[in-house]
Amino acid sequence: MESWKSPEIAKLPGKAPVPHIFDTAAQLKVELPFEDQASLYVCGITPYDATHMGHASTYVAFDVLNRAWRDAGMDVAYVQNVTDVDDPLLERANATGVDWRELAKDQTELFFGDMEALNVIAPDHYVGAVESIEWIVPTVERWIEQGIAYRVPGFTDENGVVAPDGDVYFDVEAAQRLGEGDERGWHLGDVSNLNREQMLPVFAERGGDPQRPGKKDALDPLLWRVEREGEPAWDGKSLGRGRPGWHIECTMISQQFLPAPFTVQGGGSDLQFPHHEMGAAHAYAVNRVPMAQHFAHTGMVGLDGEKMSKSLGNLVLVSKLRAAGVHPGVIRLAIMSNHYRTDWFWTNELLAQAQSRFGAISQAVTAAAGEDDGAARELIEDVRQLLADDLNTPVALDRIEQWAQQGHAGGGSLVADLLDARFGVKL
Repeated sequence: MESWKSPEIAKLPGKAPVPHIFDTAAQLKVELPFEDQASLYVCGITPYDATHMGHASTYVAFDVLNRAWRDAGMDVAYVQNVTDVDDPLLERANATGVDWRELAKDQTELFFGDMEALNVIAPDHYVGAVESIEWIVPTVERWIEQGIAYRVPGFTDENGVVAPDGDVYFDVEAAQRLGEGDERGWHLGDVSNLNREQMLPVFAERGGDPQRPGKKDALDPLLWRVEREGEPAWDGKSLGRGRPGWHIECTMISQQFLPAPFTVQGGGSDLQFPHHEMGAAHAYAVNRVPMAQHFAHTGMVGLDGEKMSKSLGNLVLVSKLRAAGVHPGVIRLAIMSNHYRTDWFWTNELLAQAQSRFGAISQAVTAAAGEDDGAARELIEDVRQLLADDLNTPVALDRIEQWAQQGHAGGGSLVADLLDARFGVKL
């Protein structure tokens, strides 16, 4: 699947240090390795209400990481998925009377427009869950043969809804046994740092089905859902017609397009468990190699002190802000005024502050049309150091605002390039 168009990125003099980030699996700040090519996988949207501020915050954060690597002289292989078939998408399509394929297509295109407007560097490969089925099916078939996956019998739920025989689940305990004696092996909790008691309610809340009859373990995730009447289905060969579970798509897409292990697995903090935990389990089961060297997660975004959610109907949409005339650079400044790992709230005050900052910096850059007096180059190096320290955008932006307040007569073009190259903000 084609993604959006990547922006042209300004070049800066010199080279940045290799960034450090907080590894949420290891629970410590780490220096990322210097490689000829860094590799990044960021989990994509389920396209039925793109693009809310939680989405934008995550993709802007990892765009800042992408730019940090590039400024350090590294190439970046970047992959993102789109979950273009899943229960929430089908439920929204049924509720609105829209064909699920049209809904996915329309919302994906809206997402592309938002990402392009926000100057987010496009992934090298943007791959749908549907596209990944050809890789998923033989893998699940092999796991059944190896005893890593198993079929469950059908059942009738309390509402009289019949689930047919044949759904396939991943055997978490079997996957853990694969890693015995291997320090790189996967064990439950390695990614999330949760214990079993903490996992069970989160698993149920975030797409799991701990109460499903026939499962060996309540935490075993779905790999293949056999066809139900009225649902889309694809040829699963010996698995029967059906569609894939959620976690397996990201594993197979990353395995197809990135090295094993790739450098950073990224996403919102709500993906740490079960999505990234189970994805890591799947990856180790594929080839006995960890999924990623490091895991990084962004905080949650709320609105005016409340959780932002589809059910509450209080999503702040990038497309609506753009339609109201808000400059995309202002949106990015508002997002980056918060550290990517913190939970934060979108407010009118935050937006007003970002608009004021954008105007003040733009005015200072225009006024500083002469030759750099050395302050702009010093600013570039200061910002590079700040962003290398776990992508510290709030303090780095404060430093740029200090430069703007000092009233320099030169160096404006360098500062404009700095905002473009490192923050994705075009004045």
